[in-house]
Amino acid sequence: MTTWAPTLTWCALVLAFAALSNAWNGHDPGWYAGLRRPSFQPPDVVFAVMWPLNFGLLLLVGLTVVRTAPRVAAWTATGVLALSIVLALGWARSFYVPHALMTAAACLAAATALTWFLVAVVARI
Repeated sequence: MTTWAPTLTWCALVLAFAALSNAWNGHDPGWYAGLRRPSFQPPDVVFAVMWPLNFGLLLLVGLTVVRTAPRVAAWTATGVLALSIVLALGWARSFYVPHALMTAAACLAAATALTWFLVAVVARI
């Protein structure tokens, strides 16, 4: 059974996430560049490659899994994705704009937990 509404919603969420993730965070490169970072942090070019790949894979999941899932499961996965996106954007905003590191850490921890929940939901589909 095709569930186009959750599929289109999933795709719209991923596209909005991609658009807002860079524009909404008010990135201050001077502040970030001044932070002490661990030696194992990958170079910036890795992030430039991985973020578009991340968004592309999220779209692929939406187009292949959610579209063919039963309606309730498709909406569950889409809802979990939406909450995860809100938390991920909350992390970026909290981290880069007011530099509220504890709030950013809480958003990131919650987004991570939801990501694992989303993996479980999609695996069941």
